[in-house]
Amino acid sequence: MNPLSAALRSAVVAALVLFSGLSFLRAQNPTPATPAPTPQAAAQPADKDDEEKEEEELFAVQPAPPLPAGMTGSNTNDPRFTLKSGMYDAGEIAQGMKHVAFVKKPPVFQLGATSPDDPKVQKILGEIAMRNPEKKPKQMQMVIAQLTFANSDFAFQGNHLFQGNFSGIDIYDIADPAKPALLTTLVCPGGQGDVSVYKNLLFMSVEMPNGRVDCGAQGFAPQPPAAPEPPPAPGHKKVSPPPVAEKDRFRGVRIFDISDIKNPRQVAAVQTCRGSHTHTLVLDPNDPENVYIYVSGTSFVRQPEELAGCSKEDPDKDPNTALFRIDVIKVPVAAPQEAKIVANPRLFMDPRTGALNGLNNGGTHDMGKEKPEDTNQCHDITVYQAIGLAAGACSGNGLLLDIKDPVHPKRVDAVNDPNYAYWHSASFSNDGSKVVFTDEWGGGLGARCRPNDPSKWGADAIFNLKDDKLSMAGYYKLPAAQGDTENCVAHNGMLIPVPGRDIELQAWYQGGISVMDFTDPAHPFEIAYFDRGPIDPKQLVLGGFWSAYWYNGVIYGSEIARGLDVFELTPTKFLTQNEIDAAKSVRVTELNVQNQQKVVWPAQFVVAKAYVDQLARSQALPDKQIAALQKSIGAAEKSPGKRAKLQEMAPGLEASASAAANPADASRLRALAEILKNPAA
Repeated sequence: MNPLSAALRSAVVAALVLFSGLSFLRAQNPTPATPAPTPQAAAQPADKDDEEKEEEELFAVQPAPPLPAGMTGSNTNDPRFTLKSGMYDAGEIAQGMKHVAFVKKPPVFQLGATSPDDPKVQKILGEIAMRNPEKKPKQMQMVIAQLTFANSDFAFQGNHLFQGNFSGIDIYDIADPAKPALLTTLVCPGGQGDVSVYKNLLFMSVEMPNGRVDCGAQGFAPQPPAAPEPPPAPGHKKVSPPPVAEKDRFRGVRIFDISDIKNPRQVAAVQTCRGSHTHTLVLDPNDPENVYIYVSGTSFVRQPEELAGCSKEDPDKDPNTALFRIDVIKVPVAAPQEAKIVANPRLFMDPRTGALNGLNNGGTHDMGKEKPEDTNQCHDITVYQAIGLAAGACSGNGLLLDIKDPVHPKRVDAVNDPNYAYWHSASFSNDGSKVVFTDEWGGGLGARCRPNDPSKWGADAIFNLKDDKLSMAGYYKLPAAQGDTENCVAHNGMLIPVPGRDIELQAWYQGGISVMDFTDPAHPFEIAYFDRGPIDPKQLVLGGFWSAYWYNGVIYGSEIARGLDVFELTPTKFLTQNEIDAAKSVRVTELNVQNQQKVVWPAQFVVAKAYVDQLARSQALPDKQIAALQKSIGAAEKSPGKRAKLQEMAPGLEASASAAANPADASRLRALAEILKNPAA
């Protein structure tokens, strides 16, 4: 059987679908191509309105459409394609990775129901302000109920891991990565639970309409039946109203004091007009007294009766519209209760005309969306303060931002791509010469890695970055085909700090985890992976890896439905033990992935050995010279008195760098020479 073909992005779905907002979702965000109607769909009663028909089609079981002309799909001969299904007993397979530990979600973050007719499901749908939930397709009811308990993103500090959930946050002790210990569970619904941490402060994104100022889990009263609405104007889709205004509703960024790690205490809650789908922690080196939060809101705009100043109008009707902007929150570190919005950067403005809606997606392959649509939101922003830039994955476009003044980021470039449906997240290469953008085609709730799904759709796009300009270099997609009941598309990832190479670790929902080398951006390739079989063999159950991040030598995976996974890399022909050990030599005390930190490797022999392995792999040096380097480094490790020999070898390496066949090898040779000149004790 085939999965729902919904193009629903995380909490956007959970915020828009709740009020019968699928038509709005389709109007604002691209969706996957819909195959010909099934006989069941064609036999629907004629009295159903367009919105009801659209919902049923969106969540119906439908076959994958044929591959478009000139496109290729994924590999069905890969063993990942036929893994056994199961919740906790699914088949597993790995290459270049070892599964170290798994911890189930705590019961409070589990749905505990398998049928949409379960009273618990109906109660949840009422609490999250869904109008007339009993009239929605059964599959839709279950997916939305599952989503309210989905695990989401990670943040790290010291020996603590913070795992977001649409219903709160789990905090783990990871002093022993092989034995993660749950310290506390903070129940605080509101989705999607994006987290970041700074000193004693923990930040959490809230977007769904069941979020309450006091973190209460009771949600709000079920929505009354909507009043009859006039038909939409020709060429426009029906848009259902937002939920009834509530004075206690919270949508924005929560701030907790975690001085007592087992008892987080909410100290501030900054309301925003569109809520916070994600957020980015930003530090200003010239302002150590404050931290800043870039808020990406992607959901509906709340009515001014609920939050003064909010407007959903087009910019030609209201120049103060809450669309076409991000929000910047200033947080005094010593007085977080005084946090407030201090700027609303208009990142999409046309600099020539001043029009707020100055960017569009250029048209996409989705659902007849060939006509360009305005970009009015960012999904995720990754700041790289070491180079003064940020990469914004902003629905219809990839943006490059100047963030030297963190309060007033300025757009310096923007790109689009007809192969992209929804620009989702971004990572810089460590030297700042490349940016990897992900495309969340299918929204994370659809199967988008099937054999007939094009390899350029729902993939990574790798751009070269030079002189503040982005240029397309290549694509990478999970090479193994996935089944019809596995939600799969590119999602959250980060760099693995292997010196001399650009390596991206990335989650693919039920496609598992894939590790990709993009040192040559035109020819990226997979070097390691882990995958499980689908949760269910007959229907799509929301699950898989939301995030896969490297933290101090260990890989942590946030599994949406199951819990927390821990992995280690293992050597293969694509990655040596020396390269893994060199990556492990990099240690950090805090990790918020969207605040990317520049990696500086210690001048240690293990790093030198990693460079030598890479030069051997690429045949940049003769075998005899490689053997001499390996022998001399090994001897110097055992006897400091033999380091003089290494210093003698450095000039030859520098000379070889000038004649290297490619920039990557030239950089490795120079870096190796620098270590040999003055290795650390």
